Amino acid sequence: SQYTRGTVTAFAPFDARADAEALRKAMKGMGTDEETVLTILTTRNNAQRQEIASAFKTLFGRDLVDDLKSELTGKFETLMVSLMRPAYIFDAHALKHAIKGAGTNEKVLTEILASRTPAEVQNIKQVYQQEYEANLEDKITGETSGHFQRLLVVLLQANRDPDAGVDEALVEQDAQVLFRAGELKWGTDEEKFITILGTRSVSHLRRVFDKYMTISGFQIEETIDRETSGDLEKLLLAVVKCVRSVPAYFAETLYYSMKGAGTDDDTLIRVMVSRSEVDLLDIRREFRKNFAKSLYQMIQKDTSGDYRKALLLLCGGDDD
Repeated sequence: SQYTRGTVTAFAPFDARADAEALRKAMKGMGTDEETVLTILTTRNNAQRQEIASAFKTLFGRDLVDDLKSELTGKFETLMVSLMRPAYIFDAHALKHAIKGAGTNEKVLTEILASRTPAEVQNIKQVYQQEYEANLEDKITGETSGHFQRLLVVLLQANRDPDAGVDEALVEQDAQVLFRAGELKWGTDEEKFITILGTRSVSHLRRVFDKYMTISGFQIEETIDRETSGDLEKLLLAVVKCVRSVPAYFAETLYYSMKGAGTDDDTLIRVMVSRSEVDLLDIRREFRKNFAKSLYQMIQKDTSGDYRKALLLLCGGDDD
């Protein structure tokens, strides 16, 4: 039921062959008709895009993704190719690129592992193994260290408690443990934060945050901010924000990808593509509420050309 808040839904009436033919025509010969490409790919859902790719190969003996890569360029190309990846392959691919080569992109590890459900994480691990013949956890532990690594490993176990009834005694106990591990202690017992934030159910943690505020007089975010730093701090905060509201977390992520000078296009593309069939309508609502402008307007102001047209179609409308 949670997946009915996307801006991209199944297109009807759908004809994979007709779409494949239109795409081939748009990319054949001199010059490319980008408008046709972006209109088809942003208005079909992922399952339909896979059918189009299959029809494309059947009709023309060509690989649609290869053709997109050779005909398009820049951010527009990245966006169109991203739309062609099934969800779990998309996440697995993003994680692989975050840990390959020199330097690790901690931001991508944080965003994906803090925001996906345990079931989604299990699927990502499986797909990663199939696609790359490698164990995702081994790859991540090889590229990270310290408490940041430990919390990533906890999240990768995907063993968060199921959302059953909330035990008030345990809520009180967890809130006290966090208070003693942070504000009341000289130094911080990071392990307590990692265990509680990484394993308790979402509804339990929401109650813990309220109780923590009552006990300490601080929001849990303020304590994390004061008591931890660097990548661990960012990951703990992302987990807390996603427990409170995944759409609000992504609204904030999108806002900061475009705020100020320059745009973090990788983040903008990753979030717009990965949430377009999940909760982008909710993200838009949170964006409007928290940043006094619509996501649509910010994309319009911050991007240009076919890239902008495609992002605005994915966005699915203005909220003003």
